[in-house]
Amino acid sequence: MVDGESPKTQFGRIDADGTVYVRTNDGERVVGSWQAGSPEEGLAHFARRYDDLVTEVELIETRLASGSTDASHVATSVKRLTESLPTAAVVGDLDALAARLAALTEKVAESAEKAKAERAAQREAAIAAKTALVEEAERIAAESTQWKVAGDRLRAILDEWKAIRGADRKSDGELWKRYAAARDAFGRRRGSHFAGLDAARRESQAAKEKLVAEAEELSASSEWGPTATRLKQLMSEWKATGRAPREAEDALWTRFRAAQDAFFSRRNEVFSERDAEQRNNQKAKEELLAEAENLPIDSDVRAAQSRLRDIQARWEAIGRVPREAMGSLEGRLRSIEERVRDAADADWRRGSAEANPLLTQMRNQVAEAEQRLERARAAGDKRRIKDAEQALESKRRFLQLAEQPQ
Repeated sequence: MVDGESPKTQFGRIDADGTVYVRTNDGERVVGSWQAGSPEEGLAHFARRYDDLVTEVELIETRLASGSTDASHVATSVKRLTESLPTAAVVGDLDALAARLAALTEKVAESAEKAKAERAAQREAAIAAKTALVEEAERIAAESTQWKVAGDRLRAILDEWKAIRGADRKSDGELWKRYAAARDAFGRRRGSHFAGLDAARRESQAAKEKLVAEAEELSASSEWGPTATRLKQLMSEWKATGRAPREAEDALWTRFRAAQDAFFSRRNEVFSERDAEQRNNQKAKEELLAEAENLPIDSDVRAAQSRLRDIQARWEAIGRVPREAMGSLEGRLRSIEERVRDAADADWRRGSAEANPLLTQMRNQVAEAEQRLERARAAGDKRRIKDAEQALESKRRFLQLAEQPQ
């Protein structure tokens, strides 16, 4: 630059006819014509155009340095400006501007390569992440029986899938097909499971309806032992039968329990009444035993025998006593009967067989023992039958001995 020469006159000039030139390392070239004012004004006009180009380049440099713009967009702008410089109607340091654009071109290329590598890495990471989700979905579809948890997880996988960016379209499409297939397979398997479960529950409902019907029929039975046993069996069968649908299960269980409660409530009432009656019978027999134990066996055996027969008849008329008291009561009565019998035998031996009326009494005792055995057999009481048979055998044996000639 010549001393005192301005930047505008350094890089351009306007000749006498108004033609505007710009100077570059390759020489001068015409950039326009100026007729509207002085040459200084004309050069200033074209210099402002140059400044506009510089500003645009500076903006590109700033965006590229900040990384806030796509490298391909920057490359397009740099290429456009570079290609426009040879014909740009401006006056300024075009060589310096060209050098800046060349440097930008290299930086854009580097940035583009870096962006390309980042996109490739992002693509690989996205594919890897989606592949992991697909493989998890496929495992769920093939193995899981935690239907609600698995279904929730498949929906969460879909949300995670949507949040992943960067996979190429082809890979994304292939992976999506695998995920969709896994989700559909899980849905079919879950549907089949619940369809089978529904069928099994319907079968259970039908089976439990039969159990309920039988229980309701048995609830009115008075065959206490066999019915109680069967109701317990029905309860075991109920527990072994799978669950019916919830609404049916609850309703059937209510009916089943009501039938059982109805039967056992009636049985308890009957048993309570029977227990009370048997306790009263026990008390009555204990009173008879007290009376029998005070018979005048030693002083008047005939009177004792007569009163004992009356006690025995009343004893039989009283009825059953509690099981736990039966043995002791019967034992006490047999003991008294044996004492009376032994006293009568001793009395008979003291007198003549022909003159002794005890023979008649003994024959009556045998007849009474035979009647007592018949009553025991009619009642079906094995214990009473056994005791009556033993008593009859003993009385017959003593009668035979008494009837033998002396």
